Amino acid sequence: MPPKSHAEYVCKMEDVLDVYKRPYDENYPVICMDETNKQQVREIREPLTMKSGKPLRYDTSYERNGTSNIFLSFEPLKGKRKIKVTAHRKKVDWAHFVKELVDIDYASAKKIVLVMDNLNTHTGSSLYETFMPSEAKRILDKLDIHYTPKHGSWLNMAELELSHLGRQCLDRRIPDSETMKQEVMAWAEERNKKSVKVNWQFTTENARIKLKKLYPNLEEIKTKSS
Repeated sequence: MPPKSHAEYVCKMEDVLDVYKRPYDENYPVICMDETNKQQVREIREPLTMKSGKPLRYDTSYERNGTSNIFLSFEPLKGKRKIKVTAHRKKVDWAHFVKELVDIDYASAKKIVLVMDNLNTHTGSSLYETFMPSEAKRILDKLDIHYTPKHGSWLNMAELELSHLGRQCLDRRIPDSETMKQEVMAWAEERNKKSVKVNWQFTTENARIKLKKLYPNLEEIKTKSS
């Protein structure tokens, strides 16, 4: 977080916190989206066979085998997540992921309330660089985008899901993209079966007390300007 008062941070934070207060509405689902990447590692030697009371042991030598990018969307009030593994983290990859949200995953919704960070690929312009103008506009019109502030990843519930993914699935060597897809999809399917949700409790009222230092001091500003 910023070390001192930061109006832009506060503005975006309160906007996202207001979104999280909304009751569930299938016509306007709140979806959090984020992405990460994972280095693929191929073993040079087979790991030692597991023995009772001892963990699986790997050789220190390995072979790098490229990187996969992982897109994740998460609907916290329904406990529904979608994952897609791509070879790259480019504008076109994000654009196609969002198009799938609009046309497949939430086709019946009137508008998707999308919370995400302001990565340079996460913009409407990425849609225009990928699709014809009419198609880009159609997709964008179905999105109500809310950006988390810079250094405000804690406000994105998809970031929390990626943290779980990292600890529960990606905390070992994965040799190739196909295995990566199988592993992360199995993880997402299991979480979806359990309908793992997030009961978000932190509100704007809490922020104005606990994060008071981030809010501009209006009395101080008035004194300086007078």
